[in-house]
Amino acid sequence: MTRFDTIIIGAGAAGLMCAAHAGPNTLVIDHAKAPGEKIRISGGGRCNFTNMYAAPENFLSQNPHFAKSALSRYTQWDFIDLVARHGIAYHEKTLGQLFCDHSAKDIIAMLLAEMSPASLWLNTTVKEITRNDGYTLRLDREGRDVTVTAPNLVVACGGKSIPKMGATGFGYQIAAQFGHDVTETRPALVPLTFGDQQKEAFRALAGVACDARVSGGGTAFEEAVLFTHRGLSGPAILQISSYWRETEAIRVNLAPGVDVFGGLRDVRQSRGRVAPATALAEVLPKRLAQDVAERAGAQGNIADMNDTALRSLADAVEAWELYPIGTEGYRTAEVTLGGVDTDGLNARTMESKSVPGLYFIGEVVDVTGWLGGYNFQWAWSSGWAAGQAIRATLA
Repeated sequence: MTRFDTIIIGAGAAGLMCAAHAGPNTLVIDHAKAPGEKIRISGGGRCNFTNMYAAPENFLSQNPHFAKSALSRYTQWDFIDLVARHGIAYHEKTLGQLFCDHSAKDIIAMLLAEMSPASLWLNTTVKEITRNDGYTLRLDREGRDVTVTAPNLVVACGGKSIPKMGATGFGYQIAAQFGHDVTETRPALVPLTFGDQQKEAFRALAGVACDARVSGGGTAFEEAVLFTHRGLSGPAILQISSYWRETEAIRVNLAPGVDVFGGLRDVRQSRGRVAPATALAEVLPKRLAQDVAERAGAQGNIADMNDTALRSLADAVEAWELYPIGTEGYRTAEVTLGGVDTDGLNARTMESKSVPGLYFIGEVVDVTGWLGGYNFQWAWSSGWAAGQAIRATLA
């Protein structure tokens, strides 16, 4: 039996960050073949590692105040400083989103360097966890039975999103084993799907993208929307998916900031012989303009349409009401909404209130960020908070 000061389950963003601060006698274990796999694939391989505007209001949780402590004590600027110290070049893409110039692998290499000399065991599966005077884990390490023990156990193995990357929801099982509640979990930051009739219409628009304002669940996001063979995707849709619930509608404005009705009246006055789809194509992609005109039943020329007909056509652009029937699920979801109930955790340390030495960090916790680097920032902040707390107990 090998003894460590801290054992971290999960070599993802939060786990590696925690290992960098928890102390040298730390063991990180993961069943994957390589560390930081979700980091590696994020941002198209460039890793959207944080957001310059990260703040508590960019996160969802049953307790919206829980994330404030960690986010305020380890901010996006702290992580940006770390990136800069390692000489990693980066750039802002849009809306405060920061990406590596070269590769997401630079972030993984940085974290591995920061956690040294802590140990990293890959291809290692947890078979059993018991708690007496500390935590004892029975492991399968590359086909060999190994037992390790530590007074501190950190659960950083994420949620259920992207199972092809190894996601299993194992962290929720550990939470339940030690008496912690888990809130409802569901796919988040995920494309929305629709019934057969609507899906057929979207199929004809597959590949079309435009800026839009999408509203639902009491909030709205103004970013790009992408039509696909399965439904709707793009940043605005992924964002609203975290707020949308079954049976609810979403409302899409395909031309935010544009006075569509006023523009159509101007066209009627100056170029009345053009078709409605042609007029709409001045503010929408051509295929989408044709679809909107057909959906609104607009026929003939703009000159033939009175104000009521023009208003109806404008509403088809600015107030398109849609009823999704579901999402593409965990297969394509970027994160899991919900998780370990924050009522059972110390917001400053991430430690269980009822089980000493047990910590939960990152995606496994009921804290979910917006699209755009926010979830990575939660991983860095919560991992740092737990690591600092553990180091303090060992001092």
